[in-house]
Amino acid sequence: MARGQGALVPVERIVTGAHLPAPDAYAPQSGDLSYDVESYDIQIDYKPSTNRLSGRVVINAVARRPLRSFALDLVGLRANKVRVDGERRTSFRQGPRMLRVTPAAPLALDDRFSIEVAYAGAPSPRRSRWGTIGWEELEDGVLVAAQPTGAPTWFPCNDRPDDKAAYRISVTTDAAYRVVATGERREVRRAGGSLVWTFEQPVPTATYLATVQIGRYVETALELDGVPGALHHPPSLNREVGTAFADLGAMMRAFQHAFGPYPLGRYDVVVTADALEIPLEAQGMAVFGSNHLDGSAERLVAHELAHQWFGNSVGLSHWRDIWLNEGFACYAEWIWSEASGGPTAAARAAVHHARVAAQPQDLLLSDPGPDLMFDDRVYKRGALTLHALRVRVGDRAFFEILHRWCADHRHGLATTEDFVACAEAVTDEPLADLFMRWLSHTPLPPLP
Repeated sequence: MARGQGALVPVERIVTGAHLPAPDAYAPQSGDLSYDVESYDIQIDYKPSTNRLSGRVVINAVARRPLRSFALDLVGLRANKVRVDGERRTSFRQGPRMLRVTPAAPLALDDRFSIEVAYAGAPSPRRSRWGTIGWEELEDGVLVAAQPTGAPTWFPCNDRPDDKAAYRISVTTDAAYRVVATGERREVRRAGGSLVWTFEQPVPTATYLATVQIGRYVETALELDGVPGALHHPPSLNREVGTAFADLGAMMRAFQHAFGPYPLGRYDVVVTADALEIPLEAQGMAVFGSNHLDGSAERLVAHELAHQWFGNSVGLSHWRDIWLNEGFACYAEWIWSEASGGPTAAARAAVHHARVAAQPQDLLLSDPGPDLMFDDRVYKRGALTLHALRVRVGDRAFFEILHRWCADHRHGLATTEDFVACAEAVTDEPLADLFMRWLSHTPLPPLP
């Protein structure tokens, strides 16, 4: 149905909870539905001085239908060897976005198989409707910001938000640099003038949340309400980083109370010497620019931490449900404000409702479209939807809903329909009318 004043998503889209095996409408050229990945073992050797990367990845996958061929996403890097189950007769051809692989023999439904790809090149961000995303050179180091389709700029992958997998990442680079990557650091060893850093993430992780950060950083270990963590930053920013992240432990405590146990093994924060447009979340990690260490830091720090529950543990089946990531992380900012003695969530909601009401009323929260998926109204209207739910059901039931949501979908996938079902199951009352007004109509409802 066309978006516009009064546009609706049919009510069955809200209540059925169906997961349809179809390409994601927001990124239809990314990913392959014919197989699922179980694990990635990524080894890269990177030279910061020349921006040269050589890599090898072993992908363990399972066929979801009989296969004569399949695709891997790979952008800006050139594959030079591909093997399926070690077979030399594997053939492949590469286009600008995809690597098409044909095994020596067809694969049957539910067959498990491995894919080995050797590749190399000068990695760079890819251009997209959301700007340039993926592997990016800093003034002195590297940043990977992959949401939503930037992962193929540094490794061949099945780039779907719903295809979560385990990761092992090994990065060889100059010894002057520190590497922070997805997972827990298992080893750092010297190899000539380089260091080899190895990380493992057994928790199922979406490709866009896998990351590598490289810089001349110092590391400060943290204990965050029982969760191990660390700050990684240029030594010149010691004082500013210490001030900006002073409340991180208290935030972790507040969020574990509000949402349930922290869902990952640790939490790392990287602060680059460069200014960045926005902070970004990765699995078990957040990345900030040097320009984010000012008066806005507290709100941003809370937002990125909350993504570890909302978006990283409870993942998206489709990009159209992006409000489940951003609306929830935005509302977490208001929860932190309330918990830390600042303005209440109700006060924050009143301010932002007035601001959203003054903006165009053309956004459908349950399906904003790819051009508006990161629009600030998705964040704020998503948070307002949660506040309307909180007012309707009361604090006790509301926070029980959040706990149930995070527990039931821990390390899994979910949809808007699933959240409606969760809220109704906890409260034992029909809530379709509330969610229809906030999610499936474009005009902003009055704040309750």
